[in-house]
Amino acid sequence: MRVLVVEDDRSVSAALTAVLTRVGNTCTAISRGGELVARHREADVVLLDLGLEDMDGLDALQQLREVSDMPVLVVTARGDERSTVAALRLGADDYLVKPVRLHELLARLTAVTRRYPGFASPERLQLGDLVIEVAAHRVTYGETEVSLTPTEFSLLLGFAKHVGSAVSRQTVVEHVWGPGYAAKSRSFDVHLAQLRQKLPMLTITTIRGFGFRLEEPG
Repeated sequence: MRVLVVEDDRSVSAALTAVLTRVGNTCTAISRGGELVARHREADVVLLDLGLEDMDGLDALQQLREVSDMPVLVVTARGDERSTVAALRLGADDYLVKPVRLHELLARLTAVTRRYPGFASPERLQLGDLVIEVAAHRVTYGETEVSLTPTEFSLLLGFAKHVGSAVSRQTVVEHVWGPGYAAKSRSFDVHLAQLRQKLPMLTITTIRGFGFRLEEPG
């Protein structure tokens, strides 16, 4: 896998590159947000720091999302809720706070890329007038295509495979982010809120103390 490491700290950049290369990836390291859009086609996934030499990483992410929906994993020292929510709403697929553990970084990276076309098995699910084409990563409601981010799509799929049944929060979280991901993650709550907003025709019932249930349409 080709990884674009966008990080202004040379020692951190070198460490990330060394780790990712050691497990079989090809890495390109840059330190400026302005280079991200120019060079994003050289990679399959982006590791993005929010403190860059020339601009805030959130601005760089916004510019990238105007031209590409490629996987983005934010890796930053900013652990505040405001930055986390802002990054996720701008289109980041996941958010890690430094210092990061090697195994967690690799697991998150695998989970993020798995949500994109090419990693899904061919299926077609239907919930009333809502159609989910898994291999194509496409959702349509009647004649209208619904625009979802890869993370939102994976979250929807996690619910849709258990439609009508109660499913634990941890089960859904692990479907989207992989085993070992914290069930209380803020990332989950933000993406779920966005999914509910984009798909008001679906009812995702919260089961207090357990998880959720996607109700049968109609």
